[in-house]
Amino acid sequence: MTDRDRGPGVGAAADGDVQPAADGATPGDADPPVSAALRAGAALFNEGHVLAAHDPWEAAWLPLAEGPDERLLHGLIATAAATHHAGARNWSGAVGCAENAVEYLDGVGAAPRGVDVAPVRDWCRRLATDPETIERAAPPTLRIGGAAPRFGDLDLAAARLAAPALAGAVAPGDEETFEAAAVLAHAERGTGRTTFAELLFAFLRTPEARPQVAARLADHVELAERKRRDVDDLF
Repeated sequence: MTDRDRGPGVGAAADGDVQPAADGATPGDADPPVSAALRAGAALFNEGHVLAAHDPWEAAWLPLAEGPDERLLHGLIATAAATHHAGARNWSGAVGCAENAVEYLDGVGAAPRGVDVAPVRDWCRRLATDPETIERAAPPTLRIGGAAPRFGDLDLAAARLAAPALAGAVAPGDEETFEAAAVLAHAERGTGRTTFAELLFAFLRTPEARPQVAARLADHVELAERKRRDVDDLF
């Protein structure tokens, strides 16, 4: 689970200027790969879950030292925050975050990690000068390698990051349960068992079934944790 209050422009840091954690720690699972975090966040953003896109980007950003990846992720996080604030009619928050997004994205080149940065920068420049532009225009589609990721395009590495963030944004989901399921899905790899991976994909890809999928996933997580406790009790 990411700490939104530490993220650029969400919660207390309304100006979008915060620093990565000094100890490089990332909550939950091991530090996520930047490429998977970029895809997960882009899919969430493109599916309309703008604030949730902040979570996988922040999880990958927090451990990074200063450099191109840190600037790219910082800029995208600030973009998500600016877009969220504008949608909530928090004009000053939108302007501050958009200005920071432009500052960070100006230094990353045209297509860092394959991300088409120009439309994102242009969007943030518009928000910085006129945050009410969100009432007349939609945010840009985020593209990576020429493609616009959506939930149906994600591999397991990205789905493990996107599903908990989505669960935190929609009513059926319990973010902590989904984080546990993401860890279990990772542990399933190579075992022939795909229960947790299939449920994470189903939660992302079938909006109409999300309450049922979330309930099934919670049952499987509880069963797995009960089995683990039983084994622990043997020793």
